[in-house]
Amino acid sequence: MAALRSVLHGRLVQALPFSLGSLRFASSFKAADLTIERNTACKAKPDPSTLVFGKHFSDHMLTITWSEKEGWEAPQIKPFQNLSLHPASSALHYSIELFEGMKAFRGADNHIRLFRPMLNMERMHRSADRSCLPLFDKAELLECIRKLVEVDQEWVPYSQNASLYIRPTFIGTEPSLGVSRAGKALIFVIVGPVGPYFATGSFNPVSLLADPSFVRAWKGGVGAFKMGGNYGPTIAVQNEAVKRGCQQVLWLYGDDEEITEVGTMNLFIYWTNEKGDKELITPPLDGIILPGVTRQSLLDLARSWNEFKVTERNMGMKELLGALDSGRVLEVFGAGTACVVCPVGSLLYRGKVGGVHLCLPAPPSARSSTYLPFYCEKWNVIKAAFCVSDVPDPHYAERSGSGKEVPQRAY
Repeated sequence: MAALRSVLHGRLVQALPFSLGSLRFASSFKAADLTIERNTACKAKPDPSTLVFGKHFSDHMLTITWSEKEGWEAPQIKPFQNLSLHPASSALHYSIELFEGMKAFRGADNHIRLFRPMLNMERMHRSADRSCLPLFDKAELLECIRKLVEVDQEWVPYSQNASLYIRPTFIGTEPSLGVSRAGKALIFVIVGPVGPYFATGSFNPVSLLADPSFVRAWKGGVGAFKMGGNYGPTIAVQNEAVKRGCQQVLWLYGDDEEITEVGTMNLFIYWTNEKGDKELITPPLDGIILPGVTRQSLLDLARSWNEFKVTERNMGMKELLGALDSGRVLEVFGAGTACVVCPVGSLLYRGKVGGVHLCLPAPPSARSSTYLPFYCEKWNVIKAAFCVSDVPDPHYAERSGSGKEVPQRAY
């Protein structure tokens, strides 16, 4: 990938090269076989300023079916519609399913760019392997998704505050009540315009409930894979957090109460360590942490700046409480595709009578070099540095009135 560069306040940001291993899989569907059926009853697009998360869907969807007997069928883009599933489908009974979350952004040049999409394909492939669902060619699936976005490109918001969310999903459709590997499966991809994930808006600090009696994932489990079974059981804990006056959950693990994730986001702590050095810490990928695409992007950027130490290691609540008491915690935030970057404002530890309310440093009203500036302007830099896989807009020249296409460029 050619390096994309952008300058913000004199800072040069450069996309880092990464190796993803082999992208090919011999027995797979092919994007060249893709068929497209256009929707003749397209819906009106919502106003980007009114968008919430996950409530609007485009006019088309992508489906790819597989069976043990026939293998992969040709991919199809067709009008958005309900799925028809056998009541005994394995996804409905035993959660043999997985999903991904990706975003596409419309740039100032009107080009549509997917945000580091191959990292999602790699993670989806790993989740499929862990679920005993059939493997596929990652590059071929990405090309099919790119074509879907091209077909529904008018659903990509003309706004810097909204984006197109892409939800690839892979389910077992085996019509059997036996607990076994699925002999039939379906990949489907739906897309839709989204605004902020939280009702309070983007980049507003949230409050967290930290209670070690609740666990999101454990060693030897599937916490590192993006499966629906990792999310459904957290809803009751999320509701409990709301009852206690908090917006999200800080997930702890083990006797040392290791800090793992926040809500559905990866967690970052920016502090002054015991040696007096500024340091950005996030938990390591040890099997209970989801390898987030935004997480990796923030680590890549922070390391390329070389302005503070960047560490992937475990941190327990005892260490965090000590750092808070001594005033060494500069900022805590979560990061994820849906939520983008979300600062943490307060923490309710253990959450019972006699529990501890902790106020964390909130983002400063004015820019300060003391804080790690991962907010709106930083997110735009991240998009500029890492958006790849352009989707062409054949109508841009008409809309611009120039009569000819403009060259591709970063945000």
